[in-house]
Amino acid sequence: MWTVQDIRGAWAHHPRWREATITAVAAALYLLGASLDPDAETLVAPPASAYLVAALSCAVLPIRHRSPRTTIAVATGGACLGPALDFQVSPLLLAPVMIAVFSLATRSERRETVIPVALAMGLPAASAMLFAAQPWQEAGTAVTLAFFPVLAAVLGTSVRNRRAVIEERARRAEMTRENEAHRRVVEERMRIARDLHDVVAHHITLVHAQASVASLFFDSSPDKARESLDQLTENTSDALNELRATVGLLRRSEDPDTPLDPAPGLADLPALVESFQRAGLTVSVHRNGPTKPLSPGVDLTAYRIVQEALTNVTKHAGTATARVDLTYAHDGLTLTVTDDGGHTTPAGSDDSTGHGLTGMRERATAVGGRLSAGRRPEGGYRVTAELPMPASRNAATTGSASEDHRPEPDGEDVAGGRTPS
Repeated sequence: MWTVQDIRGAWAHHPRWREATITAVAAALYLLGASLDPDAETLVAPPASAYLVAALSCAVLPIRHRSPRTTIAVATGGACLGPALDFQVSPLLLAPVMIAVFSLATRSERRETVIPVALAMGLPAASAMLFAAQPWQEAGTAVTLAFFPVLAAVLGTSVRNRRAVIEERARRAEMTRENEAHRRVVEERMRIARDLHDVVAHHITLVHAQASVASLFFDSSPDKARESLDQLTENTSDALNELRATVGLLRRSEDPDTPLDPAPGLADLPALVESFQRAGLTVSVHRNGPTKPLSPGVDLTAYRIVQEALTNVTKHAGTATARVDLTYAHDGLTLTVTDDGGHTTPAGSDDSTGHGLTGMRERATAVGGRLSAGRRPEGGYRVTAELPMPASRNAATTGSASEDHRPEPDGEDVAGGRTPS
């Protein structure tokens, strides 16, 4: 059994059958109008001339899309011949005219349809008045004949306007999709750029510090110089691995060489602290409150903020110590990195050679948090980041912590030993 969708599909994908159907319907309506008996107002057999005029009027309908004005002219001529051949003056004689006018109105601007529609209105009405025995009695019929071409033009214009609205919506939707895709590409590039900045700044700072140590002890203490050079080699190897993994994110997902290593997080904090300690910076890490799992994005953001802040302490603070505080609350994590050095350039500042503070702030904002930084009244510098934690995960973690975990004591140094907080 055929459905409406099947009929629409056949109508759209079989233009020859569609045009044949429209032509046959228009001819049938014209013959129906010609078969009306003007005196008895009943149906009679249409004369032979009616078949000829109907054939001529409707034969041009299939070309109405290519030559709409020619089609209207021929169909209007057929409608004008009706009264001249003594057919009953009926709007049915205008069926081919209305189809042609409708097609023109759906494909042309309003100003381009004025003259063809005016001719389609006036000529059949004038013919009805001209060949009538008593023209004044046909005035109402003439007005009716003039109305139907206008109705076809209005319907065609409405369809054209509706089609234009649909096309505009589709164009805007496509533009929106393109803008969204472009925005995501830009965000991904910014994320990779921040990762590259953090990785390069961190390792180059450590390499510079270890090279300075090796140069200092090269003559007086060759063993210390050799140890520093060994650590420099290890750090450069780590830097190359991290750069390879970060740049690998630019490859396509189906590339078999795309790295599958997980992004770093706070679980990798001890290794990060150790790398700074090898460069001569003593870092103490303190956890306050029960440790809670973070989402991957927040975990990576916390790690990168600590990495960038400690890198800037090494470059600018002029001190050998720094402190990292991780405070877990029910709704998020507060991360603080402080030092007591005298900064020649504030840690994380946006000077001419870097964008540390901007990068850290963008990372915090991207996950729904916020970051602040500034000098401490007692000296030194502080970077504080407040990062959110999903509520559902908080609830689940709080429940499990009461059964399976005990809160870690305040002031515990994950780098080893206890440090007063």
